[in-house]
Amino acid sequence: MTEWLKSVEPLTLKGQIAVPYTWWVGETGGRFMAALRDHRKILGTKCSSCKTVYVPARKSCGRCFIDMEEWVDIADEGVIQAYTIVHYGHPVQPAKPPFAYALIRLDGADVGFLHVIKKDLDRIKNGLRVKAKFRAERTGTILDIDSFELM
Repeated sequence: MTEWLKSVEPLTLKGQIAVPYTWWVGETGGRFMAALRDHRKILGTKCSSCKTVYVPARKSCGRCFIDMEEWVDIADEGVIQAYTIVHYGHPVQPAKPPFAYALIRLDGADVGFLHVIKKDLDRIKNGLRVKAKFRAERTGTILDIDSFELM
């Protein structure tokens, strides 16, 4: 270490930096998002080896590590597998509290799909059926599904 650093007083500045960015979801993610936006349709991909159906659609199987090319239609209904209720707000959250993040196994899928439940939080529990509620105006994001509602 050089001698001049011993005489320098450390300076710390506290602050926040906003770093807006846009990212591409790729060919597979793009097709998934376009189906939500254009057709109010949920698509999954199916592994040709282990037959696992993934939602949201993925390019490769997490079990077999092979590329998946088979697309399947997935129901807009499913079952709550797990959830947590959010009571405190933050600007990056997709809804104003209270709301729930829920892991939902959609009919026709083999993995859970994480999304939001905004209503009837006093009735929420694992095993309840839910249905997707799509936004009237969609833009090609996961939030084209506004939320899931208890059935």
